[in-house]
Amino acid sequence: MWVSGDRNPLCDFLIVKTKNMSKRKIPEVNAGSMADIAFLLLIFFLVTTTMDVDSGILRKLPAWNPDVQNPDKVKERNVLPVLINKQNQLAVNGELMDAIALTEEVKHFFLNPANAEDLPEKRVVEVAFFGNVEVSKGVVSLQNDRGTEYGKYIEVQNAIVRAFDEMRDDVAVAKFGKKLNDLPEDKQDAVREIIPLAISEAEPKNIK
Repeated sequence: MWVSGDRNPLCDFLIVKTKNMSKRKIPEVNAGSMADIAFLLLIFFLVTTTMDVDSGILRKLPAWNPDVQNPDKVKERNVLPVLINKQNQLAVNGELMDAIALTEEVKHFFLNPANAEDLPEKRVVEVAFFGNVEVSKGVVSLQNDRGTEYGKYIEVQNAIVRAFDEMRDDVAVAKFGKKLNDLPEDKQDAVREIIPLAISEAEPKNIK
């Protein structure tokens, strides 16, 4: 039995236990692998994340043409108006049509095979490899509404450019037996001089 004045064995035990616990070191967390885990997570997100890529129009700018740069001075017969309204409807000379029909319409307008008086005039130009040839004064005037969808605008742009590409290929095959892209640069330039990329783009406006 514990008598007052004697040392309490329980207190001695608690004191010894406390001293032993104070001498123990707190175990350290091994963080050496955390950097590797973070790096692997970064690679994972880079590989699996999809990013939106802006699409645009790849086009080589044509040589400067005063008729195209000043569309107000171009005769009405030399201009093919192409309009896109906010409902994404395409109108050519006031008539609704789709992009496929637009390509053929641009070709017929620009070439004016029957020399119609309501279609573009032609001027005689001396071109390397071809001599004196008639070159159309036609200009495709493209204008869209402020509410036109970008996808529709690109579709119409592609249809117009496709028309010029096909006309150039026809000229190249008729003269050299090869398409434009298969010709050397000097012959490509000659074909482009006969079929210039004559497109005038106006500022967007509200189109009915």
